[in-house]
Amino acid sequence: MRLRVAVLGATGLVGQRFVSLLARHPWFELVALVASGRSAGQRFRDAVRWVIEQPLPDDVADIKVEPLDVNVISSYEPDILFSALPSELYEVEVELARRGYVVVSNSSPMRLEADIPLLNPEVNADHVDVVEVQRALRGWRGFIAKVPNCTTAILTLSLKPIHDEFGVRRVIVSTMQAISGAGLTGLPAMMIQDNIIPYIEGEEEKVERETLKILGEPTSKGVKWNDKILVTASCHRLPVLEGHMEAVFVETERKPDLEEVVRAMEEFKGNRIRGLGLPTAPAKPIIVRREADRPQTRLDRMEGGGMSVVVGRIREDKVLGGIKYIVLGHNTIRGAAGTGVLIGELLARRGLAPL
Repeated sequence: MRLRVAVLGATGLVGQRFVSLLARHPWFELVALVASGRSAGQRFRDAVRWVIEQPLPDDVADIKVEPLDVNVISSYEPDILFSALPSELYEVEVELARRGYVVVSNSSPMRLEADIPLLNPEVNADHVDVVEVQRALRGWRGFIAKVPNCTTAILTLSLKPIHDEFGVRRVIVSTMQAISGAGLTGLPAMMIQDNIIPYIEGEEEKVERETLKILGEPTSKGVKWNDKILVTASCHRLPVLEGHMEAVFVETERKPDLEEVVRAMEEFKGNRIRGLGLPTAPAKPIIVRREADRPQTRLDRMEGGGMSVVVGRIREDKVLGGIKYIVLGHNTIRGAAGTGVLIGELLARRGLAPL
């Protein structure tokens, strides 16, 4: 019996990714699509400007879009709600959790609160236990689990085997981020065409702070941030449609041999979810390319169905006393909806959804 799921904010770019992934999912039955504004009441095919590469699924196209109303959403009795709502509407997620629903949210509010798990499942699946702290502290019957910022999701997946094998002291990351990270209508063509924008509001702070929470430890009071690692970021928008590339410089506790690093990344399977049989989990979370000019955005962003990150140019960093490398990930799949669906699968396998 498949779990009943709904997508909030279904007409946006991340919402479309959720719809595409859930429409053909073996565990989940997509029963409701929700959007705010004028979309409500229309058939999904008429309400959405479908822009992703997979065709709009036929069995979804004629679903009526429901308004962003908690009572209407509740009437569908969803087991999991996948939210791609704008940040300013996060109170809807709170009310749904209060009423007893499981909410997997892509929005940034509450990501850094100790009792809200910020999950990148191959990296920190054990943080899911914090939902019980959340329910006890807030008196909610349901709970909220958060998807990390897209850049952070890609970075922390590549850092995890290094952190486990060699220890991490400092991380310097410089990003080259796709325009889809700004949303469906986020950047006018005149701003980004033939241009690089060296500033993305709030992005650097998200990367620097979320990384420490994801690499922290769950406790009886919530997640304890990692206080042994320093992270600094510089984030930039480039005229690329999909795929965030990051240049990463890492000071390690133990000086690694480069082949040790390659082996640690290639053998990393995300042991925290290994053996759970989660359908969206890639067989190889990290793919290492040995060519001097890889990864490349156009060639490598869809590895693992967009759920793998691709690492290349692994080199010794003599200044920091560690390593440096390039990592590429698909920002709206690995960095957003795909990780959200993977979180939903983890919750289902752990018996946390439905409650």
